[in-house]
Amino acid sequence: MTALVHRFVNAADAESPLEIHPVAGRIGAEIRGIRLGGDLDPVTVAAIQAALNRHKVIFFRAQHLSDAEHEAFAALLGDPVAHPTVPVAEGSRYLLDLHSKEGYAASSWHTDVTFVPAYPKASILRALVVPEAGGDTVWANGATAYEELPEALRTLVNGLTAVHSNDYDYAEVLGRSSQAQEEHRKVFTSTVYETEHPVVRVHPETGERSLLLGHFVKRFVGLNSADSQRLFAILQDHITKPENVVRWRWQVGDVAIWDNRATQHRAVADFGVQPRHLRRATVAGDTPRGIDGTESRAVKPAAGTPAVPAPAAA
Repeated sequence: MTALVHRFVNAADAESPLEIHPVAGRIGAEIRGIRLGGDLDPVTVAAIQAALNRHKVIFFRAQHLSDAEHEAFAALLGDPVAHPTVPVAEGSRYLLDLHSKEGYAASSWHTDVTFVPAYPKASILRALVVPEAGGDTVWANGATAYEELPEALRTLVNGLTAVHSNDYDYAEVLGRSSQAQEEHRKVFTSTVYETEHPVVRVHPETGERSLLLGHFVKRFVGLNSADSQRLFAILQDHITKPENVVRWRWQVGDVAIWDNRATQHRAVADFGVQPRHLRRATVAGDTPRGIDGTESRAVKPAAGTPAVPAPAAA
């Protein structure tokens, strides 16, 4: 096993104007003393972006944003985009509602919307209703996971490509199925997408290499299904080992922002039938490039084929 060569332990940048408190050893920091919204000055916005690049996920307590403030702040980080298949929250332009249903949450490791080529660069999630206990979210650092791979595995993944799709087996991934989940699946796959991504993505701003995987991976190009599943499990275990993970205990009003180009995340579905309601904005990203410069490419729908628009919110 190679030694961790990341350019810094998860420590605050002494030159940052922000009050930053790291949460875990390799990923995650809480930022204090800021009120988020669309009126932040450019210097503060740039400092938040730098902290996001450095810590991969950043947390803000007690923000209590409105939908309008949420969307306005997202626009400071880039171009907000709606989910390609799931309707936006009622009354909003871009926000996605994340409601618990029958104790269900997105309780499988994933990176948001990787089934399209230029998937979001960042997600901004705020808590509206949280369980009295449980319902935390965890994030994993794909950059430190790549750096710690044994040399033989790094050599293998450097040239590997994976097919990501939104059409996957919910029951297999989540270990159960229900009518509510089946209804969600129908909406989620109203247009089926498949995209080939490099397994190792080069970050467009930091130059870091990170593993690009998660539960949207369907198979590896050139490998059969059985070999793909075995290799996927090995690589996922490296990404989600405890040393690479941070866990956040939500309070109402909290906001979490993560670099969707270098992380995976999952909700911890340990809250039974307690209510849990969050809303998410996403910011448009670029098309990933691998180590050799190869770009991700769409497989389905084929280039030039119009996608079916998301249905209107009920």
